Amino acid sequence: MRRRTLLKSTGAAGTIVGVAGCLGGGRLGDSNPDVVLEEPDREFESSDLPYPAWGEQIPDVRVATPTASREVRLRDIETPTLLTFFYSHCQTVCPVLISTQRNIQSHAQNNGYAAGVRFIPMTFDPARDTAERLGVYADKMNVDADSESWQFLRPASKQRAKAVIQDQFGVMFQRTEPEDMDMYMFTHTALTLLVNADGFVERAYRSKSPDEETIIADLETVRTA
Repeated sequence: MRRRTLLKSTGAAGTIVGVAGCLGGGRLGDSNPDVVLEEPDREFESSDLPYPAWGEQIPDVRVATPTASREVRLRDIETPTLLTFFYSHCQTVCPVLISTQRNIQSHAQNNGYAAGVRFIPMTFDPARDTAERLGVYADKMNVDADSESWQFLRPASKQRAKAVIQDQFGVMFQRTEPEDMDMYMFTHTALTLLVNADGFVERAYRSKSPDEETIIADLETVRTA
């Protein structure tokens, strides 16, 4: 499956600005048997968006772990999941996205529901985001990457990253030129997905700085339904 037209770039090394997504709230009376949260207030239908949004199932893809010792089939994760896309050399958007996930992980650990949520950050820079690099990055970001709830994913190649993250999830990323630049960066979409235990999107947070309290509240509703 190829998602719809990709979000357009700002042209700066940071984030891609696109159409509005699922940002919270809801319209009473709307329902979908595949999701718990009500449809959010928005101008667009899920089918009009380039990424999987409210009520849509995530793509049926397998992605390697950092050591490539195994692959994770995303639809097989039978726990509510927060899925985001990043690269570890990012100095702007990605640290905020990862910090948000880390803070929610800490909230889960401190409030007794750590087993009820998974955190899946997926890199689109597999050339540099090796297992060793991601281990250092986890320490830098104070992430409990040894927890069963946290799992970095690393597509096997830049071609696989494009096929999964860009073509399947509709998350645009584009590296800076020239090709021989050592410290290249990316322009990219900022997206965090709240996916329920059946693999359907409950919320797509299209923000460079997602609101933690909103996500925690949405996650509680999904977990306890």
